[in-house]
Amino acid sequence: MTATTVRAQHKKFSAQAFDGIIVGGYADNGAYINCTGPAMKYTTQKWNLTLGFLPSIKIKEDPSVVKNATFTPTLGFGATLTIFKHLALQVPAFYIPKTNVDNGRWTLGIGLGYKI
Repeated sequence: MTATTVRAQHKKFSAQAFDGIIVGGYADNGAYINCTGPAMKYTTQKWNLTLGFLPSIKIKEDPSVVKNATFTPTLGFGATLTIFKHLALQVPAFYIPKTNVDNGRWTLGIGLGYKI
């Protein structure tokens, strides 16, 4: 086999623990900052699609009398598309837990980031 034949036979699916993508975005009337965690990744020559867990910090100030912390660690799940080698577009889903006044629910977000 020649070197070009070996390069042409690369895997398109892989599993990774950290892909080096940092994203900031909007979800549930607040912001979030995250990095991609354990995920399944599909790779082509022009783009990558990652589907997996997103360890995040949510930034949101509660308008009610009883307030949660402004910065809250959470774990999301979603898809991250990397194009132009470094630009990342993300659609995460976060679970908002049940409280005394609200039911638990899932919320979607949108984010933009950079692949290191």
